[in-house]
Amino acid sequence: MLKRPALCLLLAPLLLLAACAAPRQTLALENSLGMRFVKIPAGEFLMGSEASPDELAKLFPALPRERFLKLADEGPVHRVRISRSFWLGQHEVTVGQFRRFLARSGYRPESVADGTGGYGWRADYDPASSPRGDAFEGRRPEYSWAHPGFPQGEDHPVTNITWHDAQALAAWLSQTEGRRYRLPTEAEWEYACRAGTRTHFSTGDAPQSLLGHANLFDADSARHWPKWQDMALVGRDGHAFTAPVGSFAPNAWGLHDMHGNVWEWVADWHGDDYYAQLATQGTAVDPQGPAEGSVRVRRGGSWHTWAFYARAAYRNWNDPSTRYTLVGLRLLLEDEAEQKKAR
Repeated sequence: MLKRPALCLLLAPLLLLAACAAPRQTLALENSLGMRFVKIPAGEFLMGSEASPDELAKLFPALPRERFLKLADEGPVHRVRISRSFWLGQHEVTVGQFRRFLARSGYRPESVADGTGGYGWRADYDPASSPRGDAFEGRRPEYSWAHPGFPQGEDHPVTNITWHDAQALAAWLSQTEGRRYRLPTEAEWEYACRAGTRTHFSTGDAPQSLLGHANLFDADSARHWPKWQDMALVGRDGHAFTAPVGSFAPNAWGLHDMHGNVWEWVADWHGDDYYAQLATQGTAVDPQGPAEGSVRVRRGGSWHTWAFYARAAYRNWNDPSTRYTLVGLRLLLEDEAEQKKAR
């Protein structure tokens, strides 16, 4: 039987109003692993994108036009209601937080447990040596959440995390603290990323607006991949690989790194025509994604991602057991008061 008072004693002293570098003050709390959560209000928004290939071509002139013709799953734009407030991780889960979870739970990440490892960066690795021409070396046992091939501190976002690893972390926290943690749904993620905006990024439509707000593929990263120099943001953010969480300005709701740093798993299966199904509902209330599928959605882009793929509406996906040096997670903590109202 879980002892709820212990959790209350843990969280109560940490509940505070934090004056973040955002237009409003942010109500935040901290959990037993040191993760900070920001309260996201209930509300409605327009989900998806209706940008034309011509519009995207003007914003991203270095990309071949065929890239703009493969975005059918971003539409149609549809109205979504998030009916209950929730707490979302202010930052992506860090190396240190994941390390503490492993030490306390005894869980073995998939990159370690199955012996096949993950992906990683090596300075002398040649992408041409990979059957797929992959930018990173793998899957190999020497790479894992603890070793992506480039240096990371405890405050950097953890990588090489599978969807199943993310589920295990959420389940352990839920059992340990007596409150429900989970991955956000795709709708909750985009709602929080947009933070009231309808532009391609929470900073506006221009890719360059992300400099100083997101750790993406820029001049620092392009030094290691010069053939993609044309895709880089103009300028340097000081981070060739991952950056400590919170290094960049937050969005209007006090959330850091919703664009860039690492891709973030969400709960949903991916469906090419799922948005079309939602659009028939008028307003979709708390959509949960398709009932079944073969790949899970990830959102937000990474330190190695071109700005085009870090748009708020962009959807990427992978097999749930994928572990990659660009993929991490951010957790959602359900609002207990809202859950009681719903019972």
